[in-house]
Amino acid sequence: MGVPTASFFFAVLALCCLGGVAATLIASVVQRVVPSPVLAALRRDVGAASVALAALVAVVATMGSLYYSQVAGFTPCTLCWYQRIFMYSLAVVLIVAAVRRDREVRWYALPLAVTGAGFSVYHSWIQAFPPDSGTSFCTAEAPCTTRHVWEFGFVSLPFMALCGFSFVITMMVLARPAPQEVSVVESTDHELVSL
Repeated sequence: MGVPTASFFFAVLALCCLGGVAATLIASVVQRVVPSPVLAALRRDVGAASVALAALVAVVATMGSLYYSQVAGFTPCTLCWYQRIFMYSLAVVLIVAAVRRDREVRWYALPLAVTGAGFSVYHSWIQAFPPDSGTSFCTAEAPCTTRHVWEFGFVSLPFMALCGFSFVITMMVLARPAPQEVSVVESTDHELVSL
């Protein structure tokens, strides 16, 4: 697979992540305004699979970044490395959590994803609107303003990372047990205490 094909593929995956985030937000708002048993069941099902879905996205994002540096030969800039640190860590942590079915991983994964998203937002901004004097992160070998990928007129590598971090953040929020799940657990605990 050539670099243009891979870039198109990863850009589409990134936009799918963004679509998933948008759909989740819309469903959450609708559920608060007009509670629906269908949306409640969907939230419960997605919440149960949220850690595995987040792990899948983190692993694909990690593989994508490795493809661009090891196969395509793009030299990662300083901001790319910062985003890699957080995404690679997320991939490992979320895989372990998915295997252990540990939804409490959100307490560890959420800070990593939010920090990585912060770097992605800044990096996307300076690639879309490059400052004349560069940034303090830029080096001569790997300037942070270089766009190795620019699909659909706006999807760059840091934008792809931002989509991945946003999806992980959304899944970590959904990893929190739904109110109905909490009441079931509480009533089960109550019954155990009563026995």
